Amino acid sequence: MKFRRLGRTNWQVSEIGYGMWGMAGWTGSDLDEVNRALRYSVELGCNFFDTAWGYGAGKSEAILGQLVRDFPDRKLYTATKIPPKNWKWPSRREFTLEDCFPPEHIEKYVTDSLKNAGLPSFDLMQFHTWEDSWLQDDRWYHKLSDLKSQGLFHAIGISQNRWEPWNGVAAVKSGLIDCVQVIYNIFDQNPVDELFPACREHDVGVIARVPFDEGTLTGTLTKQSTWPADDWRSSYFVPENLNSSVDHAEALRPLVPANMTMAEMALRFILSEPTVSTIIPGMRSLKNVAANMATSDAGALDAQLLGQLAEHRWDRQPTAWSQ
Repeated sequence: MKFRRLGRTNWQVSEIGYGMWGMAGWTGSDLDEVNRALRYSVELGCNFFDTAWGYGAGKSEAILGQLVRDFPDRKLYTATKIPPKNWKWPSRREFTLEDCFPPEHIEKYVTDSLKNAGLPSFDLMQFHTWEDSWLQDDRWYHKLSDLKSQGLFHAIGISQNRWEPWNGVAAVKSGLIDCVQVIYNIFDQNPVDELFPACREHDVGVIARVPFDEGTLTGTLTKQSTWPADDWRSSYFVPENLNSSVDHAEALRPLVPANMTMAEMALRFILSEPTVSTIIPGMRSLKNVAANMATSDAGALDAQLLGQLAEHRWDRQPTAWSQ
């Protein structure tokens, strides 16, 4: 495992981190196997774990807290997210700070998340949704600064809305945040336009999420794929999205090198971008942990393949199903 600096936090985080949404929001998660996968990732060098109160109303945070206690001699970086008060993902332009993150709500969920995890502090506290317009109401920052000064967490971040990497550039430039979490993958390349240059200029760490485009870039989805009604993917992969996603993945297949899977290519594409500090794929099995962790040692893709993949950029706009 290789490590990168997470912006001005100066933390050395594993290139491949661990996204913990799938433990609570997707069907097919066996808790015993999840725990084995988590522990295996630590053994392979993973030291960055991203969760949220919204992942099972604290269930995922509790799993992370136990993991930290199980490895007292290792530094595992913990990141969580405060849910918006109106419980709406993604945010919309008309939502105000009062709708989503008033000061008393921030304090309640910071406290609740610490209780869920059984930890004295988190390393990174993030807003689970974001609007750059909230910079005009600095109550959020004063509250976070106060809680940070109490030692409840050590850095501040935002998780940006799907397909809106521009909506966070002002936050980066404000100097008030330490990290951004953004969708970046072979299809979603638009953070390179404005967001990544701003992060480099202001030394803000970048957490790349959804590296497999919710599964599309594993190359395993078909137009007949289905999920149980209570699985988040059943509402995301509506026919309009599923059919188009599969078509885009199939267009990539001829580019996958003979000794590589599409999933490996997807991760190594992201690792080829030096602005990215860590990638947080969801992993619920030992085999996926082993495969994903190995991409760090394999490193960046060659320039010719990167040039070909750049042509597969797919700019999308948020819709009713793209929560």
